[in-house]
Amino acid sequence: MGSQQKRRPSSGGSLSLRTSNKLRRKSLYVTQKKEANKSRHEERHRRRKEEAKDPELRRVRLENNQPASIDKKRIWDDGDDDSLGAVVNVAQLKRRRLEAAAAREADGIQDDLSDDDDVDSMLGSDDELKPNGEDGEDEEDEEDDAKAERDQSRRAQRTPSLAPSTASTNLDLTPDSLATEFKHLFADEPLQFPKILVTTGINATIHKEAQDIAELFPNTTYIRRSAHFHSHKYSVREIAKFAKNRGFTALVVVHEDLKKPSQLTICHLNSEASALGPTLTYTIRGYQPGKSLLGHGNPTNHYPELLLNGFQTPLGLLAAKSLYTLFPAKPELGGRQVVTLHNQRDYIFVRRHRYVFREARPTEKNVVGADGKELEGLQGIRAGLQEIGPRMTLKLRRVDKGIGRAGSEGEDALKWEWKTKMEKKRTRFNL
Repeated sequence: MGSQQKRRPSSGGSLSLRTSNKLRRKSLYVTQKKEANKSRHEERHRRRKEEAKDPELRRVRLENNQPASIDKKRIWDDGDDDSLGAVVNVAQLKRRRLEAAAAREADGIQDDLSDDDDVDSMLGSDDELKPNGEDGEDEEDEEDDAKAERDQSRRAQRTPSLAPSTASTNLDLTPDSLATEFKHLFADEPLQFPKILVTTGINATIHKEAQDIAELFPNTTYIRRSAHFHSHKYSVREIAKFAKNRGFTALVVVHEDLKKPSQLTICHLNSEASALGPTLTYTIRGYQPGKSLLGHGNPTNHYPELLLNGFQTPLGLLAAKSLYTLFPAKPELGGRQVVTLHNQRDYIFVRRHRYVFREARPTEKNVVGADGKELEGLQGIRAGLQEIGPRMTLKLRRVDKGIGRAGSEGEDALKWEWKTKMEKKRTRFNL
C-alpha cells in the first residue's frame, strides 16, 4: 500500500476546501454569516446617520435604487401610427405631436416676420384688393380653429389631485382615428344611465356566478338562458336585437367551462340610428365570489366610482372606454364603493372595495408621494379598504365590428385578435 498524503486546508472561499471536518465547516459558516450581518447593519446605521443630516442623500439613493422590472423595460413601436393594433404610448405620441406643431408654428412666425421685412409697404398691400367679406371669413375660420385647439388641450389637461396616480387612464387622449371608427362609443356626451342585459351561454349552470358578475354593473337585468330541450335556442344576435328594442345599451354574456366562469363577452348596442357593435371578448381567470374572500363586505345599490389604470395604447383605450360605458357617469359617493380596473401586462384585474376615512393612529406615518415627501392636506388621515367582490382577472382576446364573429360583416369585421406570437417578447404589451 502506498503512503497516503495528508490534504492541506485551502485558503479559498469554499468551506469544503478549507477543512474536511463537518463541525469545523459549520462553525466557519456561522462565523461568516455573523460577520456579513454585522457589516450590513453597520453600513445601514452609518447611512441612516448621514441621511438624517442631509435628506438629499436619501432622495438620490431612492431615485437610483429603482427595480428593473419588466414594466420599466417595456418597448414601444416606432413611428406615429395610432391605429388599433399599434403598440404606442398615446400620451407620449400626443406630446410629440404638440411639440412638433409648436416648432412648426414658431418657424412659420419667423418666416412671416422675415417676409414682412423684405416686402415693400406699397407692394405688400394686397389686402385692399380682396373682395369684401373675404378677410372676415378667413379670420373667423382661424378663430374657430384656435378655439377648437384650446378646447381640446383643456380637455386633455385634468385638474391634479392631492395624491396623483402615475397609472391613471386619460380617455381624452383618444386618437382621432379611433374616435372616428367607433363614433358611438367615443361620443362627446357619455351615457348617464346605462342599461345592461346580462345572460349566460345556452343551458348554463353558473347562474349564481353570473348574478354576482351582474351585480358588479349598476342597472343590470339578469335573464337565464337555460331552456327546455325542444324550445328555441336564441342566438346572441337575436338577444342583442331584443335588448336594443327594449332600451338596453349593452349586452353581457358569461360563458362557463367546468362549471366556472371562463369568458366574458361585452356587446355594445348603441343608439337606434347606428349599427350594433363593437363586441369585446375577454377570458376570465382566477374567479372568486365575494363570499369566499376573507373579511368581505356586502354590496349596496349605490353607483360605484370607477378607477381605470394602466391603459396606454389605442387598443387599451378602446377596452377602457368599453368598460367605462358600463358604469353611470355620476357615481354616488355616499355608498363609498369603488370598482378598480387595473391593467398590468395585458391582464385586467377587477376588484371592488368599500373605503372609509379615519384619523391616523399615533404610530402611523403620514401618506407620502412617489418622491418620498408628505402630501399636503393629507396629514393625519388614513383610508381603510374592505373588499366586496367578486374578484377576477380579464384578458382581451377579440374585438369584432358587429355582434361577435358571426354578426360582423365586411373586410374589417375583425378589428383585432390575440395571437400566440404576440407574447414572444416579454417586454411588449398590447394594452
